[in-house]
Amino acid sequence: MFSWVKQEQAGRNKDGEMYQTVTEGLQTLYHKKLLPLEETYLFHDFHSPALEGADFQSKPMVLLVGQYSTGKTTFIRYLLEQDFPGMRIGPEPTTDGFIAVMYGENEGVVPGNALVVDPKKPFRKLNAFGNSFLNRFICSQMPNQVLQSISIIDTPGILSGEKQRISRGYDFAEVLRWFGERVDRIILLFDAHKLDISDEFSEAIKALKGQDDKIRVVLNKADQVDTQQLMRVYGALMWSLGKVINTPEVVRVYLGSFWAKPLQNTENRRLFEAESQDLFRDIQSLPRNAALRKLNDLIKRARLAKVHAYIISYLKKEMPTLFGREKKKEELLIRLPEIYTILQREHHISPGDFPSVTKMQDMLQHYDFSKFPSLKIKLIESVDKMLATKIAGLMSMIREEESKQPPAMVSGGAFEGSQDGPFGHGYGEGISAGADAEDWIIARDKHRYDEIFYTLMPVNGKITGVNAKKEMMNSRLPNTVLGKIWKLADCDHDGMLDDEEFALAQHLIKIKLEGYELPVELPDHLIPPSHRKNRGLKN
Repeated sequence: MFSWVKQEQAGRNKDGEMYQTVTEGLQTLYHKKLLPLEETYLFHDFHSPALEGADFQSKPMVLLVGQYSTGKTTFIRYLLEQDFPGMRIGPEPTTDGFIAVMYGENEGVVPGNALVVDPKKPFRKLNAFGNSFLNRFICSQMPNQVLQSISIIDTPGILSGEKQRISRGYDFAEVLRWFGERVDRIILLFDAHKLDISDEFSEAIKALKGQDDKIRVVLNKADQVDTQQLMRVYGALMWSLGKVINTPEVVRVYLGSFWAKPLQNTENRRLFEAESQDLFRDIQSLPRNAALRKLNDLIKRARLAKVHAYIISYLKKEMPTLFGREKKKEELLIRLPEIYTILQREHHISPGDFPSVTKMQDMLQHYDFSKFPSLKIKLIESVDKMLATKIAGLMSMIREEESKQPPAMVSGGAFEGSQDGPFGHGYGEGISAGADAEDWIIARDKHRYDEIFYTLMPVNGKITGVNAKKEMMNSRLPNTVLGKIWKLADCDHDGMLDDEEFALAQHLIKIKLEGYELPVELPDHLIPPSHRKNRGLKN
């Protein structure tokens, strides 16, 4: 009766503010708690522009990055299953700018200069990169079902060799960093025949540092090499990535051929299908996890803003009142690594929260340290309070929203019906084999299983668990797996196996040895014919 009261209280913080949604709560906390700290200590000049309403309310975005002709634009077309305005595909560098592929009732293209003045789009702060960039930035709008849930950012093909020396006219790495901070997923595309990481590609990947949890790698056109070559290509890719992405964790790599054309090598078809389904599930989960991602990004931003405030205020404190400012400034710039260490100890800050020393030294060159603000404890305490208490309240709201609403999933395009019908992943394979057959599928091999069964000395048509164990152990499967197979095969739960149950056990062992998973309960089509009547009576 009073459930509505509980719902309101769940969204109310200690200051009496009401949050109808997690997104609204994040936006309110940012503007009231974090933005004052950022503005006071010039955070936007050093790190990232201020966030706006569209940054919190926008749909999840996927950023595609890769060298030219790795299939980025084709990948988008594969997901949408239709062409999009402004699309060009070719073996040469065809995409020479950034294309934001988004949902719109009317199909068309919005140029960059018009796009950055639209308050409903999360791109307003890109105007800082100037006309050279905006002339190469467009929004491609179309009424596609996939785009109702996500937006996709296509990027220029990264150049290699002599081509990469040609200036783009804007800071490509900084634009990528801007997008990397705001998107939900970053997909690095590689071609099975083009694994070299050029200098520009290396800089692009380094620009995405700090967003490692968002990065996924796709080894595209994997059907164009055979299994042995693919193994070597995969190893070479991981070696190349290891030199650029300096993380102890292994980046998730998806293998496949992401276009709607026949596979050139079909020997890895099953692998490619499994990998594409894994990638689809990862992309489909983005809307469900969007609020959590924004919450996570706000926490990272708040931690960086705090550290930045400590750095700026420390430099201010060290400056002399009247004379020798320039000399002191040079000294402080040289001592910046030492200052980082001092602040780490003094404020108990993790070294990973500090910005790049080199970048900070370069940017600080242009500022008068004496004009920096001193440390304002209340602003720091306000952010600390937000991180300690209010963020926890939003975390509980996320769980409530998920429980009240069905999980949002990307649908349409390549995501539509991929699990339905006989061409769904795993259909007719493994445990599902024989599901639509009239006869018991195990009967086809039962004569072979019977030969083994009668060597195990059955008594009254059944073998004991001890004798069955000896034979089942020959599979070399772990006891935990064999124990699960025993439970599934012993249909009447008498601790013994008749000839049909033994054949079932051998069939399940075969399925597991082929790399398929076992079910929690035995599917109806695998129940031995002589046990189906009993199973029916129990139900």
